[in-house]
Amino acid sequence: MTVGIYPGSFDPVHLGHLDVIERAARVFDRIIVAVARNSEKEGLFTPAERLEMLRGAVARLRNVEVDAFDGLTVQYARARGAGVLVKGLRAVVDFEYELKQAAMNARLAPDIDTVFFMTSPPYYFLSSTLIREVGRLGGSVTGLVPEGVEERLRAKFHRA
Repeated sequence: MTVGIYPGSFDPVHLGHLDVIERAARVFDRIIVAVARNSEKEGLFTPAERLEMLRGAVARLRNVEVDAFDGLTVQYARARGAGVLVKGLRAVVDFEYELKQAAMNARLAPDIDTVFFMTSPPYYFLSSTLIREVGRLGGSVTGLVPEGVEERLRAKFHRA
């Protein structure tokens, strides 16, 4: 059985993330969407809130689970029995960053492969940073995030 880990901050999850998750779930036997807890970076949503939003977004996908982890992604992958890291790419700028990450992960864990999924064209421009900024400024992210996430953004920024 091939288990893949899709790590990220998911702060918040958006439809570009779901695009990658759904496609990876068709390729691998099991996908673990893993929220990375980064103590040096404070997010808009707590790790618990991100886990809750992700679980709601992937509930219909039977071979997808949601978890959180601290530390090195490859150590977490080994602990969970995963042989593949799943990464999404939007543009050339993502590729350079992700290539460096993949090279370091390969050095740390040569037995774990990194597989890249190109984000589908409607989602090339999406990022959690952009979603947070639009939400902070009171704009609509309808159609860009899973159901319920826009309301959570409004609540974070105290907008009706």
